Amino acid sequence: MVVFSCKQEINEEVKTDTVEVADASQYESFGADISTEGIISSEEMLKKYEAMAIGDSVEIAFKGKVNSVCQAKGCWMKLDLGKPESESFVRFKDYKFFVPMDSEGTEAIIKGYAYKDETSVEELKHYAKDAGKPEEEIAKITEPKVEYRFLADGVLMKKKS
Repeated sequence: MVVFSCKQEINEEVKTDTVEVADASQYESFGADISTEGIISSEEMLKKYEAMAIGDSVEIAFKGKVNSVCQAKGCWMKLDLGKPESESFVRFKDYKFFVPMDSEGTEAIIKGYAYKDETSVEELKHYAKDAGKPEEEIAKITEPKVEYRFLADGVLMKKKS
């Protein structure tokens, strides 16, 4: 069961440049219907995450490249934030929808709540196992990790040519 609570919204004015999406028909929709308007870049999203404290959240939409997807059923994905070692861990609201497990490298637009959270060792190991990581790599996970998280209401995934 996925539990999410908005603890505190960030209340700072940050100038945000939106990105244009040329043709919305090039995307397949998952979850709630979302618009392609008002989308920010992954680099802009990283700036917002960096300004957050653990427990802060913001309702937002951004576009990024899928780095990885749950290989058990597509119940989570990680989106690149444009900087090495920076990505957003995305889960789907109420566990009501999933994305294709072969989405790695695909462009995605997500809308929902971005937040900063600390992930336990147990949960990190679970996600590593879901991603198909080798046992020796999973065994090296010994510390909790502060992560950029996202609870998506809806996802637009660019259709493969």
